[in-house]
Amino acid sequence: MSFERLEVQIENGVGTIRLNRPENRNAMVPALRTELLQVLSDLEQDDQVRAIILTGEGKAFCAGGDLSSMGNQVTALTGRQKLKLSHELILAILQVRKPVVAAVNGAAAGAGFSLALACDLVVAARSSFFVQSFVHIGLVPDLGSVYFLTQLLGHHRAKELMLLGERISAEQGQQLGFVNRVVEDEQLLEEARAIADQLAKGPSIAVGLTKDLVNQTMMRGLNESLELEAFAQGLCLESEDLKEGVKAFFEKRRPQFSGR
Repeated sequence: MSFERLEVQIENGVGTIRLNRPENRNAMVPALRTELLQVLSDLEQDDQVRAIILTGEGKAFCAGGDLSSMGNQVTALTGRQKLKLSHELILAILQVRKPVVAAVNGAAAGAGFSLALACDLVVAARSSFFVQSFVHIGLVPDLGSVYFLTQLLGHHRAKELMLLGERISAEQGQQLGFVNRVVEDEQLLEEARAIADQLAKGPSIAVGLTKDLVNQTMMRGLNESLELEAFAQGLCLESEDLKEGVKAFFEKRRPQFSGR
C-alpha cells in the first residue's frame, strides 16, 4: 500500500497505520481523511490482517483539524457538508470488523482526541496529552466527541473537558476511563503491538462480533448526535468568533471573542 500522508505496515497479522504529516503535527485535512478511509477499507478486506494499530509520526498523534484552511468565509451549509464527510472516518473506525488500538504519542487535540476515542483500545505515552481544543477557537466539539465523552464520563465531567478545554494528561485520561494503559514513551509501540498481537491471535470472529455488539449498542444514539453536531458546527463556522479564534491562534495571542 502506498499513500502520501500515511505509512502502512503489515506484519504478523497486525496492520499499523501511521499518520505522516509530522511538520503539521499530523493535523487532519480532507486528503488525509480520504487516505485513512481507503486504508481502513483495504485492511478490512485483507484476511491476513486481524488487528490494527493507529499512531502518529513525530511528536504528535493528531493535533486536530488544520487551522490554515479555517477562518475563511464558510457557510453553515458547506460546513455541515464537510463535517458529515469527516463523520465517515469515525464511523469507519467503529465499523471495521477488526479491533483498532490507538497508540497516542504527544498531542491528541480536537479531532485528534475524537480519533482516539473512536478506537477500541487506547494506549498512551506518559508524555502524551488530550485536549478538547475546539472552544479555544470558537467551535463546538466534533467527530463524535460530545457523544463519546458524555457516554464515558457523564454530563458534568464531559462539559468540564469541552467547555474549559484544559489539557488532560495520559494518567488523568486513564483515571477518567478513556485511556486503557499508560506506558513510558519509548515503550508505546511495543505495548500497542503486544496488545494487537494478542488480539490478532484470538478468535477473530468472536473478537469482531464483540466489538460490533458494543458499538451497535452505542451507535443507536451516535448517529442522531452526529446530525446535531453538524448543525451546531455549521452555525459556529459562520461566526465572527471563529474568525477571531483562528486569527488569534496564528498570531499567538489570547482571542477576544465578541459573541457574534
